[in-house]
This record gives sequence, structure tokens and C-alpha cells, in this order.
Amino acid sequence: MFQRILIANRGEIAVRIIRACRDLGIQSIAIFSDADRASLHVREADFAVNVGAPPAAESYLKTERIIDAAARTGAQAVHPGYGFFSENAGFARAVEAAGLTFIGPPPSAIEQMGDKVQARRLMMAAGVPVVPGSPETLESEDEVRAVASRIGYPIMLKAAAGGGGKGMRLVESDQELASLVRAVSNEAKSSFGDGRFYVEKFVRRPRHIEVQVFADQCGNTVHLFERECSIQRRHQKVVEESPSPFVTPAMRAAMGEVAVKAARAVQYVGAGTIEFLADADRNFYFLEMNTRIQVEHPVTELVTGIDLVKLQIQVASGEPLPFTQEQLHQRGWAVECRVYAEDPAAGFAPAPGKIETMHLPDGPGIRVDAGVYAGAEVPIFYDPMIGKLIAWGGDRGEAIARMRRALDEFTIGGELATNLDFHRWIVRQPLFLQGDFDTGFISQHFRAETGGANHDTARLAAIVAAAFLASRDGTPVVQSTVATPGSAWKTLGRLDALRR
Repeated sequence: MFQRILIANRGEIAVRIIRACRDLGIQSIAIFSDADRASLHVREADFAVNVGAPPAAESYLKTERIIDAAARTGAQAVHPGYGFFSENAGFARAVEAAGLTFIGPPPSAIEQMGDKVQARRLMMAAGVPVVPGSPETLESEDEVRAVASRIGYPIMLKAAAGGGGKGMRLVESDQELASLVRAVSNEAKSSFGDGRFYVEKFVRRPRHIEVQVFADQCGNTVHLFERECSIQRRHQKVVEESPSPFVTPAMRAAMGEVAVKAARAVQYVGAGTIEFLADADRNFYFLEMNTRIQVEHPVTELVTGIDLVKLQIQVASGEPLPFTQEQLHQRGWAVECRVYAEDPAAGFAPAPGKIETMHLPDGPGIRVDAGVYAGAEVPIFYDPMIGKLIAWGGDRGEAIARMRRALDEFTIGGELATNLDFHRWIVRQPLFLQGDFDTGFISQHFRAETGGANHDTARLAAIVAAAFLASRDGTPVVQSTVATPGSAWKTLGRLDALRR
């Protein structure tokens, strides 16, 4: 087992990895930019090394500085987390060339699955179902039009090197084709340095369902069941759950078998995720493979009892998987809400700033993976995720009820906006509660005025009004710290009772 691991990341995932290291008795080494000098992951780690200026390109994406930090601190391995270098084969090779262990899959697997077109070819050869589309990358409007005439509109244009919801456009008709081809090509070049793209048939009312896979260096590969990730904005997930309310036992078994087959096709090692799109008839198609730990891994951990990050480290050190497929079971239900510093009323635009106050929920079935603290700054330079709130219950109803309670306890105040009210809206929507949704749920149903950021504003106004009235006659204010809908009226009612 390793004695020291360098974590080539920041924020909540860096804190999560530090905790796994601590459980294993391993010392952790954090890296940080100038903007993250006072961040939580720096405070929690055993050692910390500055790697540059705030922009990621000058710090977290500087291979030579990260490798040098690992060498100077005596690390034996590097954990990339998610994002940044987590799916970069060049970085993985540089880590290995420095005599360190990359806690992730082989660089060859990253390369094969990182190129979406190549991944489609590999999956078809392995007998994995894929969405109909172009067999190769395309470069012109005419080539796209030819594919569209064969498979029919609507189609999805996708960057070959894309990910994270970037480099994707839905094309409904021939008339909008030219402008969207240019948009995808330009975004692909600017985001990934690769302007190639391909075409897939657009699946109507798709469900985004993914399967967690894990493989060791001894030839063992298993799946840890599915996660439902259909609640998305701009093709980026915001709510995830496991199991999926859409997946039947037969479908679950079939998807798991296909996911294991896909991982074996590229001699995969470590944690990975096979993502699928499913149509209304429960036909499912390979979408892509994420060759890293997922943001939403906690829901799988809660329903299987497996610490995936700790297992990543153990497998990277050469240990075999400690279980077989037959020994894995789902227990209960878990739901995750990603909490961002963003403004849903402004199209989910990032709204970073300083966190002045913060109260994290707790209680039965509640877990919070956060990368901040009261007094911390959410910088403008990186993804504005504050943390993840996860609720577990014996069934889906209990998990959602606990999530509602936890969201109502969760308070963040300061110079930033958050999407907490947006999540409070989601977990009370009848269609969500019924499990009747798809990837278009937010765009079809969310309006700022129906789930906007006015809950905390109303509560604050009630508190101020109560304090003002109390100050007039010296009556003490009795205020609940739980931000439940209607609590403002309760506060005023309690105050009125006290005044009488």
C-alpha cells in the first residue's frame, strides 16, 4: 500500500480523496493555486504544494509542476479525481514515466474511450448497442446532411473529444444545420483543441442511465448497478439517484452485462462508468465511457456499501477486488443533489463569491460532500460546485423525504447565489416524485418564477420584520433555524403570541 498520495485536484473531490486516504492510513498531499490557498482541501491535507496562478491552465493543468510536487513530497501515487487531468492519457503517461502510480485506468483505455468515435467503433465490435449515427468523424455541413438524410432528423452533433455537456447541439431540421455545425466545431476547438465531431440519432424523451464498473489488475470486472442521471441542465447532471425508477430487473441485468463487456473490451482497470441513453421502450444504447470516478459516485456507495474511492486506491496498489458480482446487492435508495454557486433564474449562470454563513444538514440518512466552509471563497476560475447533498432511505419515498428535509436545513449566506431553492422545487415536483421524467425535464418544466430564488429572500424578510417588531417592545425573538416553506409565517405567529 502507498504511504503518500498526491491529489491532482481541488474542491470537494479532493476532500473526498483525502478522507479515503485517512481511512487507509495514507498521508495526503494537496496541490493548490494562489486562489485556493485557504481552501478546505488545503486545510485537510497532510501536506500542500502551491502549483501556480489562479487560472487552471497555469496551475492545475501544469503537468510538470504536479509531477515535481509529487517528487518533492515523496508521493508514490497520484489520484486525479474528476475533471482536469482525470481523463488525460498524456498526464497518466507522465505520471508513470516519473515512477509514480496513476490511480486510474491504463492510458490506452483512456485514449480509446476518450475519442467518442473510436469508442463507438470499439463498442460495436464488442457487440454493445450504440445509437445509430456516423461511423467516422465529419468535417463539413454536406457530410452531416448526408448522414441526416439516412437516419432522419432530429440528430445530435457531438464533439469527438467532448465531455461534460460541451460540444453538443440538437438539430431539428435541415434549415438550422449550417449554423449549428459551425457552433459545435468552434466550441470543440476552443474547449478540447479538437474540432472533429460526429452525428447520432436523437433519442426522443431519453433517460440518461449509467452503470458503475470496476476492474482490478487480476482480470476481475464487475458492475455496481445503475444510476439515473436524467435531471440535467445544459446536458450537465444536477440530480442523480440509484436505483433508477425507470429500470426493471431484467433491464438492470442486461445493462450490467453490457457494461462489463464494454470495460473488458479495452482491458479496463479501476473505477469507470458506462453511460447509456434509454428510450421509452427501454431500449438502451451506449453513449460514452467516463474513465474516472464520477461526481455522483456517492449514491452508488450508499446503496452498495462500497467505498469506491478507497477501492480505487486499493486496486491501484495491486489488490484484487474483495468481492464477486454475486456478492454485490443494492440496498435501499439514494438521491444526490449537486449544490452550485449559480443563479437558476439567470439561466444557471455561475454566481461565485464569498460564503459568509453556512449550515450543513445532518441527521438519519444524510451525507454532505463539501469543498467549502463558512468564510471560504468560491473562486471565479473553476467550476462553481459547492458540494453534494446525498440522502439515503429504505425506499425512494423515504430517500426523497429525507432530501426535502435536508435541503430545508441547508443554508448558505453571503455574496453568492446558490441553486438550493431550485433543488427544493425539484424534490416537490409531482412528475419527479412519480419517476416520470427525461433529460428534457428542466427545460420543459422549470421557470424562474415557479422555482426561483425567492425562498431565502422571503424568509430573510420575515426574520427582519420579526426583529424590528421585537425591538419595539423588547420581546425576545424565537426563530427556527430550519428553512422550511412557511416557516416565515410560523415565526411571525410565534412572535405575535409572545407579544400578547
